Amino acid sequence: MKLHIKKGDTVKVLAGEYKGKSGRVLGIQVEKQRATVEGLNMIKKHVKPSAENPEGGIVEKEGTIHISNLMLTGADGSASRITRVKDAEGKSVRKLIKTGEEIK
Repeated sequence: MKLHIKKGDTVKVLAGEYKGKSGRVLGIQVEKQRATVEGLNMIKKHVKPSAENPEGGIVEKEGTIHISNLMLTGADGSASRITRVKDAEGKSVRKLIKTGEEIK
């Protein structure tokens, strides 16, 4: 399945508790259509003691947000839908509709 968001993109949250905030995508779960966004949707995870973390305890980390609630942003910070166009070599590239900026 092809998604409009990829790891490393800068996105803006459209709905929910973090509406209006933006961040960088740290990871994507394609099957669940969810993304982890840096600094948003922080959850507390209880961790058992292990070799890496001998004390265990409570760790705070980013939770996931459904990709339907996210929209790509350009260099100027404006959110926009995307379109896929073919470049000179015939490869598909993502382009912001509002500004025409290519997404790398």
